[in-house]
Amino acid sequence: MRLLFVRFKQIFSIKTLFLLFICLFWCETSLAETLETRNFLVKITRNCPEGEVVCNKVSYTGTSLRTAESIKLTGRTVYRLCSDRVTPCQFLGYEFINGAYRYFVTENGTLRIYKQGKLLFEETGSWKD
Repeated sequence: MRLLFVRFKQIFSIKTLFLLFICLFWCETSLAETLETRNFLVKITRNCPEGEVVCNKVSYTGTSLRTAESIKLTGRTVYRLCSDRVTPCQFLGYEFINGAYRYFVTENGTLRIYKQGKLLFEETGSWKD
């Protein structure tokens, strides 16, 4: 009886670890979104624990559909604050800074690129994930 219990514990532990690994892998990939516009494919990944509202570790990979060139940036989520000026109330999008350039991807799927505050590019697409 004792041998059967030890064997059950080993199998249960292996199955538990396998399910935990699958869950962690699935949870990580579920935090990625892809925006497709006419000229760009933009993959955005939140690298913060699930459930965290404000995230300052967001990855951006933008790929040109014409040239296949890509750029990788790190940025943050952007929110409109509530009346208390502390609590985030409305998600607005993602912001990424690259020198003088500011990339902003809105919640509704618009990619905007600014240089020193001046809008250079704007294109709306659709979220794929």
